[in-house]
Order: sequence, then C-alpha cells, then structure tokens
Amino acid sequence: MQEKKEDDLQQALNKEFEVGIDEVGRGAIFGPVFAAVVVLTEKNKLILKRFGVTDSKKLTPKRRKLLLPKILLLSSDYGIGQSSAKEIDKLGIRVATELSMIRALKKLKEKPSELKIDGPLLLRPWDGIQKNIVSGDSKFISIAAASIVAKVYRDNLMENLEKVYSGYLIFKNKGYGTREHLSLIKKNGITKLHRKSFLKKSNLI
Repeated sequence: MQEKKEDDLQQALNKEFEVGIDEVGRGAIFGPVFAAVVVLTEKNKLILKRFGVTDSKKLTPKRRKLLLPKILLLSSDYGIGQSSAKEIDKLGIRVATELSMIRALKKLKEKPSELKIDGPLLLRPWDGIQKNIVSGDSKFISIAAASIVAKVYRDNLMENLEKVYSGYLIFKNKGYGTREHLSLIKKNGITKLHRKSFLKKSNLI
C-alpha cells in the first residue's frame, strides 16, 4: 500500500514537469550529431515562451546564444549528448542519433516518466513512455528549448573545430553539405571528422 502511495506521488510530481528532447546535425556531413533534453515546470515554460523561446531554426544564431543562459537557468534539469562521425559511419545515422539522445537522458538526475520527442521516429532504446510530435519544436516549449541548447552547443563546437580543420569554412556551414563545402572537400580532401557514409551518397568518395 505504501509503495502504491509513493508511486502515485511520483506520478503527480512528474506531471508538474514537461520533458522535451531534440537533435541537431542529423543531416550534416561533418562532425557529430547532438541531442539535448530539457526539463521544465509549467511556470518556467510560460516565462521562456515570453522570452521568445521557439523552434531554433526560426531564430538567429545571436538570439539563440542570448536565450541559452535563460533556458539553462530556468530548466529543472537538462542533459546534452553527442555521437561522433565515426559512430555515424559505423552504426548509421538513426542509431547514432538515438545514442546521442540516450547519452543526454543519462545525464538527468531522474528518469522522466514521459518524454516528448521531436519528429515521427521512436527512440527505440528508451523503455519509458514517449510521445512523438512532428514539428514538436513549434508546439512544445521543452522541445524548442532542447533544440536551442543542442544547436548552440553544436555550433560552438563547429566554430572551434574550424581552428583545427581550416579550409572547409566549418564556422560558416556548421558541417552541413553546402555547395561550397562539397567543393572544398574536392579541393582539400576528406578529414577524419567527415561522415564518409554521407559522402558516398554525394559520390565524393
């Protein structure tokens, strides 16, 4: 009986929070795929909405960077995970993306009772309750916040990697396969952080 009361209390507490997860860099040809999970109370969701938190793709890089500290401050908890270009080539992009999400979730202090995931694909390794929401970053503040966190962290990494892998304009293209980026690969060759499985599709290797 006591156990049931504790379970009911835990479920009631969990209902106070919205937990959203999103990934960035899935379609890039260079560097890792990132995932972020953000836990928000109802009150802090409203505050972040007033600050202008929405789908990261609708915000400028400057705006995302300004929102990041507000999101981290108002989050009850958050986690960030990534999966490398090597893992993407070995496992495939879907499995690697799931791996980045699981790594982010493992950084939370407590396992969420329900997870809101952006997009139509199930997070197959997750054994908890999950809801898939297409365009979820436009519908749920927790997913939008997660998309901003993942995007800023990944963009910052790309800008730093430009110093190591100059000659590919990584600071500009953020690892995506722009025409300019593909042209520079033909000129300078493939680095160890390029996703070879993606470049095969572009007939670059």
